[in-house]
Amino acid sequence: MSTIAQSIFLEAKPGIPWALERAGSPLDNPFVYDAAAKDIKAMAGKGLVEIVDEQAALCLGEPLISMISFKRLR
Repeated sequence: MSTIAQSIFLEAKPGIPWALERAGSPLDNPFVYDAAAKDIKAMAGKGLVEIVDEQAALCLGEPLISMISFKRLR
């Protein structure tokens, strides 16, 4: 079973900036979005993507990733 982040990674075209969109998906939930964004960041650690932009916000007093965009490297 693939994660949301893996599905988005597979949709992204190499070398083109891709934002993790939240509208109309389970990513509308800030905690789900944060988890998917952290999965994307883990892919960056493996050299699969490059993080282009990242923003964080507080949600219920907890810092969460509120926006992330990346470029697929392979």
